[in-house]
Amino acid sequence: MSAPAGAAQPAVLLQLDDVHKRYNIGLPNEAEVLHGLSFSIGRGEFAALIGPSGSGKSTLLNIVGLLEHMTAGSYRIDGVEVSGLDDAALTLRRRSTLGFIFQFHHLLPAFTALENVTLPALMREGRITAAQRERARAVLAAVGLGDAMGKRPGELSGGMQQRVAIARALVLEPPLVLADEPTGNLDTVSADEVFALMRQMHAELKTSFLVVTHDPRLAARCDRVLELVDGRLVQDGAAAASTVP
Repeated sequence: MSAPAGAAQPAVLLQLDDVHKRYNIGLPNEAEVLHGLSFSIGRGEFAALIGPSGSGKSTLLNIVGLLEHMTAGSYRIDGVEVSGLDDAALTLRRRSTLGFIFQFHHLLPAFTALENVTLPALMREGRITAAQRERARAVLAAVGLGDAMGKRPGELSGGMQQRVAIARALVLEPPLVLADEPTGNLDTVSADEVFALMRQMHAELKTSFLVVTHDPRLAARCDRVLELVDGRLVQDGAAAASTVP
């Protein structure tokens, strides 16, 4: 984690040490796609993850998101080492610690905006309480959709659908939100609006964000940039001092 000399660093939320990922182990086509990655993300950080196609960004995000197992190394999130957890424990950890925003919003088309935002509570606890429903209403209002809670995704613009996805990711106030090309399916104006909303919610909730993006304009507006090339971390520093093209 980079910080100016003498500056206090935020408390560590996640820590990766010497993380490797291999596919097809033991087969003639065995390949290693992550080569000993080590970095941390502090609580309240807003970081970008960049790199060319095939650099390992998606694999890394899947490992951080507890959707894929690393081959070797150590990964601690919110104080818990996850390398030894079974699938059930990983699922519980994922639901309690992480929120996800994808390029395609993955909203359920038959559900209203409000119903889509209450899904994380339903998945985590098996039910939705009155308090959780009110929390979902409050988060939708915070992302500017107070008048669209009863609308289904097909009745919303692309930017509005992504706002619902942001509300869904944040409704349980996870310590970390992973955003995979969250503006990649939007026009420039809508992309800027969605990114500004993410920064606003980050400032208000102090949630950490790790944003995968191919858009150098958006990466430059993050606080920190991590760059992967061929499965290796080649850059980690403040966005203003980075080599974002």
